[in-house]
Amino acid sequence: MDRISKRIQSLAASATLAMSQKSNELKAQGVDVINLSVGEPDFNTPDHIKEAAKKAIDDNFSFYTPVAGYMSLRKAISTKLKEENGVDFAPEQIVVSNGAKQSLCNVILALINPGDEVIIPTPAWVSYVEMVKLAEGKNVLVPASIEQDFKITPEQLEAAITDKTRMVLLCSPSNPTGSVYTREELQGLVNVIAKYPNITVLADEIYEHINFTGEFTSMASFPELADRVVIINGVSKAYAMTGWRIGFMAGPTDIVKATTKLQGQYTSNPSSIAQKAAEAAYAGSQACVREMNEAFQRRRDLVVKLASEIPGLKVNVPQGAFYLFPEVSSFFGKSYEGTVIKDAADLALFLLDKGHVATVDGAAFCAPGYIRLSYATSDDNIREAMRRIADTLALLK
Repeated sequence: MDRISKRIQSLAASATLAMSQKSNELKAQGVDVINLSVGEPDFNTPDHIKEAAKKAIDDNFSFYTPVAGYMSLRKAISTKLKEENGVDFAPEQIVVSNGAKQSLCNVILALINPGDEVIIPTPAWVSYVEMVKLAEGKNVLVPASIEQDFKITPEQLEAAITDKTRMVLLCSPSNPTGSVYTREELQGLVNVIAKYPNITVLADEIYEHINFTGEFTSMASFPELADRVVIINGVSKAYAMTGWRIGFMAGPTDIVKATTKLQGQYTSNPSSIAQKAAEAAYAGSQACVREMNEAFQRRRDLVVKLASEIPGLKVNVPQGAFYLFPEVSSFFGKSYEGTVIKDAADLALFLLDKGHVATVDGAAFCAPGYIRLSYATSDDNIREAMRRIADTLALLK
């Protein structure tokens, strides 16, 4: 008897977590693997945030909180959104969850009915498509190539919209490409979406602070889409707090009520201690954010320089996040000692087996022909990893 539901059987396993697991298994066997597959900062959580968590334990913040999170945290988030992004969301319009991933899934489950269409520009983060599947919606993928810096055009967006379109899911800065839409580019997309009142924009802005352009534009800052934008953000990337699991959504009141109802029935509130830590992150000094961003920009420059020197890799210059997404199709059809590289999945495994560098197949991000490298690691690791990649790819003939 097959007792696993069709709903769960339809989901794909996370390719990023799978590659990370393979990397860890090799490390456990004593193999020196450099893991460029993980999407998390390699820095420790800043001390003032850790101290706030310790104080919260001592002060007995150990009971259930409101489902949507402590009001003090939601007020801190509301202030952050006003001061940093120029957008007005009252604390009552914010729901805090167990990471931005839950916030995203909450909104999709709250808004998408079976058969509703969700437009997703690709390359796209591995979980978007699976979340839409879970809601029994239909994914409409709009591809953007490396030649257009992985950013879709208003014309592409317009062509993808039908009378069944209910959501556009946009991520900027992007995982997996590091692309950042300018305000002018976003305005072009907004002008299209504004013509279709049944479409809600779900804006994943989790990489907001890992941004090398000098400016960030929130999708919620466009008056044409008032009450039609939900933004997703959190502390994982900007404050090196991936394991604390605090994310949030901010949006229209009816969507807030719906996601609160949903969350109340399956996880209730996120960790009370982690919430107090997140409050300290938002309310305290932002110097740590700037320092980490500077380090990521230095690493971006390093990895782009080294990757550009490897024959066969097609590379652009990502403007944010901490990923490089090179095009690798020039290696398809080549082989080494009987191993034939048919696609990017084969290439990622070859780099792991022969070069001991973990990357992720671009097909996981709806972009076959690419691989994703995370440069959220030390400069020395980046240099050694790129040396290994260059040497390993040179074996293919």
